[in-house]
Amino acid sequence: MRRPAYFAALCAASATASAAALAAPAPGPAYGDGMVLQQGQPVTISGKAAPGARITGMLGTTRAKATAADDGSFTISFPSRTASAAPVSLTLSDDTGSATLNDLLVGDVYLCSGQSNMELPVTRALNTLGELRQATDGGIRLLKIPQEVASVEQDSFAEPVTWKPVSAESVADFSAACYFMAKQLRADHPDVPVGLIHSNWGGSAARAWLDPQSVETAYGAEAVAQLSLYDRDPLAAAQSFVPQWYDWWREKDNGREPWVDPDVLEWNPVPKISFWNEWTGTGLDTDAIANVWLRKSFTLTAEQAASQGTLSIGSIDDLDLTWVNGHPVGYTFGWGVERHYRVPAGYLHEGENEILIAANNSWDTGGFFAGADRLFFETGSGQTLPLGTGWRYSIADFDEVPPRAPWDANAGMGVMHNAMIAPLGPMRLAGVIWYQGESDAGQPDYDKKLDMLFGGWRRQFGEQARVMVVQLANFGERVGKPEASSWAQLRQEQLDAVAAADDAALVTAIDIGEPTDIHPANKNVLGKRLAMAAEGKPMPMPVSATRSGDTVTVRFSGVEGGLRAFGGPYALGFELCGETQESCRYALPALSGDTVTLNAGDGQPVTRVRYAWADAPVVNLYDARELPLPGFELPVR
Repeated sequence: MRRPAYFAALCAASATASAAALAAPAPGPAYGDGMVLQQGQPVTISGKAAPGARITGMLGTTRAKATAADDGSFTISFPSRTASAAPVSLTLSDDTGSATLNDLLVGDVYLCSGQSNMELPVTRALNTLGELRQATDGGIRLLKIPQEVASVEQDSFAEPVTWKPVSAESVADFSAACYFMAKQLRADHPDVPVGLIHSNWGGSAARAWLDPQSVETAYGAEAVAQLSLYDRDPLAAAQSFVPQWYDWWREKDNGREPWVDPDVLEWNPVPKISFWNEWTGTGLDTDAIANVWLRKSFTLTAEQAASQGTLSIGSIDDLDLTWVNGHPVGYTFGWGVERHYRVPAGYLHEGENEILIAANNSWDTGGFFAGADRLFFETGSGQTLPLGTGWRYSIADFDEVPPRAPWDANAGMGVMHNAMIAPLGPMRLAGVIWYQGESDAGQPDYDKKLDMLFGGWRRQFGEQARVMVVQLANFGERVGKPEASSWAQLRQEQLDAVAAADDAALVTAIDIGEPTDIHPANKNVLGKRLAMAAEGKPMPMPVSATRSGDTVTVRFSGVEGGLRAFGGPYALGFELCGETQESCRYALPALSGDTVTLNAGDGQPVTRVRYAWADAPVVNLYDARELPLPGFELPVR
């Protein structure tokens, strides 16, 4: 998490000094040499200068002016421009100096965001060697945002970023879906440069990408206040959060409170500081999904206990809540994040002191991510006391994931937006492509999350930004009968959010996944479909299901050339359902243009039609462009 509390005063002082000493206007961190500016929209440039500075901007031969606010921030706007591959320069100047950006193109700019399937690079897509050999288009410019989280909006990235023209080297680790979309757009419109912004994080939840306004709408002012508190003082934030954790644990553990009396648990020696998957014979080696208590004592002299110290416990996979002498000192989620917790002098005492950790692992490896040398206590005078031995553990009887704090990494409220989207500033975009949802499957109201994401992007990047949502690919167990499916439900909520939004498109990947691989390689075809959506071409979408006698007719929009079933006389995957899951049964459809008719004369109830309603459905229904129908559920009217 960026900007920990013990750096807060230093950062504030540094920021003040930097603003005062600023020699010239500086554009925001996402603006740089070689970037693409959005065509057809005012060219909006944000940046920093001395407070009150009068700034003149020159974009080619076009002049604009702005005045820096009291904090030094400014936004300068130029009239819209048409697409052009002819490089142009931007100069920002005031009385103290100037800054110039060169080789700027004008075209369409897209933000590509989400979790691992959007993050998946070109090197893991299909035909990698061939694609890299062809990656020589200087009309596509790439900006890759470093992964970082923050509890409040930042005005800089975790490290400097640069725009790069496409080459085998620059595109190799770039989002494959994003790149293949741009490649197709360039083939269709060779005179229009394309700018791509890769801002992704594997395993991230949708709420991590919400802007602060949406966080407050969804989770309330208290959550926003806790995020702000964490930015100022992580220790105080942990103490503010733990009451709900305590309530959860008491309910799960029959009222026991190990943080008050650790001896209510049975303790065994930790075999080694490692992932607990390696603790042979403990049960964790065969089932690492668990809540595990970890306990260790250490001794302080009176002098060492008289001042504040720092507890370092390395990286805990995935989540920890940590106490010293019964006082909560920190909460962190993140398997690769090292924990360094401030411990006030009032929590310490001469003699034996005790560390208690409640660790949770919800997937794959769990426990100590780093080595024994990363566990230590640093006294206020700088002495380091090693803590790499003498630990004990106790396994809880339940493995559910404890409450997640607003600031945690992968599912924290807005923490990725704050560090990876907010610093982009108010630049105009042609659109946002969103491929995420795997981490939210099984949770309610994904459509509402998408609605808030759409709103946040358009507040920042302009109402003109077209939103394209990738409907989840087929993954998981194949089934031979109608069943409930959390992935199908999320696909439906993706569809609902897009249908309710202006200027949005659903691009399904339901036929190009791999049942045994959550990260399918065929981003090549997905990119072509995304390009069609970016160009405003209609995507197949269900419209209505109506009953007349024993026939249910399902109508679709966005179908070109009529519907057709590949590989046989019938389209697979249609279901007729009543109110219950048990009432669902497969139905053979008849195809005619953009409609499907289903025979409902079996005497069973029919209130819904479902299509491709499974985690890993088998589908064979396409239009003439070989675009598949998305998975969906419709009420029968």
